[in-house]
Amino acid sequence: MSKTSGKSGSERRSGCPLNASVEMLGDRWSLLIIRDMMLRGFRSYKELMECYEGIATNILADRLRKLIEYGIIAAEPDPQDRRKVNYVLTRKGMDLAPVLTEMVLWAAAHEETGNQQLVELMRGDKAKFLADIRARWERTQAASGK
Repeated sequence: MSKTSGKSGSERRSGCPLNASVEMLGDRWSLLIIRDMMLRGFRSYKELMECYEGIATNILADRLRKLIEYGIIAAEPDPQDRRKVNYVLTRKGMDLAPVLTEMVLWAAAHEETGNQQLVELMRGDKAKFLADIRARWERTQAASGK
């Protein structure tokens, strides 16, 4: 598997793979942005501002920049209005689908959480859930000529 974007091991606090994950994704906003892109199909800054948790504009801009820097998302011009930017998950970002799914299932098993419909969908057939997410992402990639 190729290494894409982000800091090298020598620029991190340690060479531990878990540390690398935490440095890239260790704040809630980055994970919630990825969630909204992956599960809700959000692509625009405006859509991402509408997250349930109410992200501040400056934090959203900072997290989008960092996620681009790490190669988890990419920014591309909107085909309808070239002045606007759409954000898309890269293959590296899409590879987080099983991780986020396990985090959702873990939280639902140990805490009272909302969105039980999503939890039951994941629990019912996790492989199909993940395959459907990846297929939707691949269709989006094909439509944009990637």
